[in-house]
Amino acid sequence: MAEPVIDEALRERLKSALWFSIGKIVDEEILQLNVNATPQFIGALTEMVWAQLENISRDLESFARHAGRSTVNTDDVLLLARRNEGLGELLRAFVDEENAGKLADKGKGKGKGVAKK
Repeated sequence: MAEPVIDEALRERLKSALWFSIGKIVDEEILQLNVNATPQFIGALTEMVWAQLENISRDLESFARHAGRSTVNTDDVLLLARRNEGLGELLRAFVDEENAGKLADKGKGKGKGVAKK
């Protein structure tokens, strides 16, 4: 299947935002660790993260397509994390917590069981 065409300007804006965010994280860490990081390090780290995001997005799209869906859902994300046991456990716990919250909210309908004054 062909790659979707992404506006080059948007791609560059996204990469710039990623570079900025990674730079902030690196700055926080170097202060705590009392070390230095060069701009080249931040650039290389940004390129590595960008490449990883591209791979992850392709995998998630493939999982959804294989399941006959056009939208990625939590099952696809959990499938992606299957080889990283710790990450998989964290994601499953998060999904279970979110689902439990949704079920609790579902029972709280507008005005149910509340007397109007």
